[in-house]
Amino acid sequence: MWTFTFIGIRHAALVAAVGLTLAAVVDGARAQEFPPDAAKGKAVYERHCLACHGAGGRGDGPDASGLTVPPANFHRFKSFLKSDEELLRTIEHGIVFSPMHAWQGQLTETERQDALAYIRLLVQQGR
Repeated sequence: MWTFTFIGIRHAALVAAVGLTLAAVVDGARAQEFPPDAAKGKAVYERHCLACHGAGGRGDGPDASGLTVPPANFHRFKSFLKSDEELLRTIEHGIVFSPMHAWQGQLTETERQDALAYIRLLVQQGR
């Protein structure tokens, strides 16, 4: 009985490892197939983000002064420390008790990725 249990655990571990590897390869292939487009992201940013975050991403948009919680300034060091995944999560789900609302369901995944690519680009240009 012990032999079957040991083989079962090894088999399960092998299947899990293969599954995770395949998932990573498929996800990586998808990301490479459709790389984010900063030019398209600029249009998304100007349409949906500029009013609060401003043209340069400094949190000084025309609507920013009327907000109870100031918009993120993408030029601050805090923004540089955030990974793309963290920023995408914020774009998708918003921030509770702040004017930053969720864009998931309003923007496609591609539009969100493109907007992030543009945000990263304009921050680099502003330095």
